[in-house]
Amino acid sequence: MLKQYIFLTKPGILFGNFVTTLGGFFLAAQGSVNILLLLLTLIGTTLVVASGCVVNNFIDQDIDPKMQRTKNRALVTKVIQPSIALCFAFVLGSLGLAILWYFTNIYAFGFAVLGFVVYVFFYSLWSKRTSIHQTVIGSISGACPPVIGYTAVAHQFDIAALLVFLAYGLWQMPHSWGIAIYRFDDYKRAGIPILPVARSIARTKLECLIYVILFTAVLNGLYCFHYTNIFFLITFNALCAYWLYLSIIGFKKMDKECEKNWAKRYFLYSVILITALSISFSFSYQSPAPFLPIF
Repeated sequence: MLKQYIFLTKPGILFGNFVTTLGGFFLAAQGSVNILLLLLTLIGTTLVVASGCVVNNFIDQDIDPKMQRTKNRALVTKVIQPSIALCFAFVLGSLGLAILWYFTNIYAFGFAVLGFVVYVFFYSLWSKRTSIHQTVIGSISGACPPVIGYTAVAHQFDIAALLVFLAYGLWQMPHSWGIAIYRFDDYKRAGIPILPVARSIARTKLECLIYVILFTAVLNGLYCFHYTNIFFLITFNALCAYWLYLSIIGFKKMDKECEKNWAKRYFLYSVILITALSISFSFSYQSPAPFLPIF
């Protein structure tokens, strides 16, 4: 039963957000890491994200049975009752927000609330089922954890926080669309109007390429504004160059199975890239950082 509760929080999503929160924290820490603050920020953020994921499971009970990868979720198979799941989500979210409120600052807390509200209300309840722009809307919540990590240390929303927010949001699009192409039949069967289903796979590949270029350009701003060093410039652009290469070879003519394999590879590389990037912030900082405030 414990295993079912863990899966209800979507461990894969938790890991991804854990890593990006770590990245934002490392970038702001500039080599001077407060371990206690780091642990509290990671725990608080992870609990809030977990709460959102449980609520998402509750909302998606009607469409999850239609998808191969979600048809065995605990709420679909009735292993866990919906009312119990909502209580579980409430406890997780309340605890996570309390930790961020008492041990970090209003910026970190505010972005945690923003991420939760966007994911649950604007994405899960509305745009996921009704709009082709669902991924763009959902990307706002996905971009919040690194900003939570950053502002927990910086105590302000500055140029670096803005660049991180924009870049991690841009990364969400090709990442999510890679999954959508790989799981195309699932999304079509469930009637979810994600870009490959609502438009075409060819258009999706083109937009993926555009977003990879935008992601690369925006995050290079960290070097331009002197938040990171030459190591970051070289390693980050090398990582992005390979993602760009994968984007381009996606335009080759291929049968359905090859396209599915390409999409899986494309998605998995996006995870490797964002993980490597987030960890690299621990030793790619430019000290002293300018910390140019916005608010």
